[in-house]
Amino acid sequence: MLRQSWFHSHTQITPPPEVVAYDEFFQDDFRPRPHYARMWDHIRHAGLHLLDAKSREACMTLRAEGVAFSRYSTQSEGIGRVWPFDIVPRIITAGEWRLIEAGLKQRVRALNLFLRDIYGRQNILKDGVVPPELIYNGKDFRREIMDISPPQDIYIPISGIDLVRDEEGRYLVLEDNLRMPSGMSCMIENRIIERRILPELFSNYRVRRVEHYPDLLLESLRFLSPRGEGQAAVVLLTPGGFDSACFEHTFLAKEMGVELAEGRDLVCKNDKVYLKTKRGLRQVDVVYRCVDDDFLDPLELNAETVLGVAGIVNAWRSGNVAVVNAPGVGIADDKAVYAHVADIIRYYLGEAPILANVETYEMTVDQDQEYVLENLERMVVKAVAGSGDGRVLMGPTSTPAQRTQLEKKIRENPRNYIAQPVVQLSRHLCCLDGELESRHMDLRPYVIFGRDIEVVPGGLTRVATNKGWPVVNSSRGGGSKDTWVLAD
Repeated sequence: MLRQSWFHSHTQITPPPEVVAYDEFFQDDFRPRPHYARMWDHIRHAGLHLLDAKSREACMTLRAEGVAFSRYSTQSEGIGRVWPFDIVPRIITAGEWRLIEAGLKQRVRALNLFLRDIYGRQNILKDGVVPPELIYNGKDFRREIMDISPPQDIYIPISGIDLVRDEEGRYLVLEDNLRMPSGMSCMIENRIIERRILPELFSNYRVRRVEHYPDLLLESLRFLSPRGEGQAAVVLLTPGGFDSACFEHTFLAKEMGVELAEGRDLVCKNDKVYLKTKRGLRQVDVVYRCVDDDFLDPLELNAETVLGVAGIVNAWRSGNVAVVNAPGVGIADDKAVYAHVADIIRYYLGEAPILANVETYEMTVDQDQEYVLENLERMVVKAVAGSGDGRVLMGPTSTPAQRTQLEKKIRENPRNYIAQPVVQLSRHLCCLDGELESRHMDLRPYVIFGRDIEVVPGGLTRVATNKGWPVVNSSRGGGSKDTWVLAD
């Protein structure tokens, strides 16, 4: 660990030789990268004691404001807790951000065209660019919504694309989150807290804003209103207070000035959606749903659900309401489909991908499966429809028994798995538990698709709070830090 003496004798310390991850903060021998020089000067002059005090102040503020997500214990019990916040911000230069922004816009545009195609004419399947069986056997392909055109032909108004940096510092796409991306509230709260706790740092940098995300989101939602933007009535549909992201649902509804509703608060009549109010029924034009497909509509998708709204899919089919994100978009962030996104971009846009994927092996391809099963101890194996790390096997830390069990599952259902080589997530200086040390992290920028495609300049940097552990997911104890994109 890096203690107080680091401020006075850091030039005598060398990084551990086994560390091969890209260091975002330092370029070598603890010399900061140029865009971190002023921040490093501030950290050295402030001292570890003051930074630790400010970190504890930030955590107390988050607790007081109720910023909490659930993590899961080994007994799979949800435990509400404050998401750990690291006070040392991440900086992305203007040049780096231009690359990220262009790559994300390209990717979301292509994935939206892909969804419109596979739920319509299916040309990409007929042309053999994506194997038809990959789509038809996908858990999240919804035959119930074939030939439905969402308002403005936009299936994914909101997406959160997970990026990592490899050992050479290249940005790679790790995962596409197109169903119900989360974390926007923490992105904004991180910025609010950072400004409040360390205002002197902002005077040294020109940092682009993220606090306007709710305004961008509301503008996009209104753009999708079937009755026009001027009279658009927007509702945020939440599963309720038991959900791990209930704070975020409440936060976004409040910031946008829209109604927060549960399924029982809405009703469908004559293929229209209405909100129940004290003054009677009020027609709803846009439903921003934080309810998964399986729980959205008991008449169309899952007869046993009590969380959704009976008839909402038919109201959407009739063009009387916009459902955001559209039902069925999960097939486009299926991890097996992810392996084909480069081809999807070339097919629809005629362009080379700006942001590459992490190398991915498909278990439905015999050669890939054979290679992966022979090298399981060096692979990360993921269930294609999973989220977080709960359906992931980390080969290097797995046991022989776990690998044997997984091999059996892969052979029984190869469509359900993909594999990737272990990528050393980049590291960044953090102040956690009274110590300064580097931790692994990733980045989730948020993309809003409305009249134009907007990428919020920053996003959510997720941090592994356990030393040496690469898992950054909030459900498994990960934390976050503010993400600064510098203006030109």
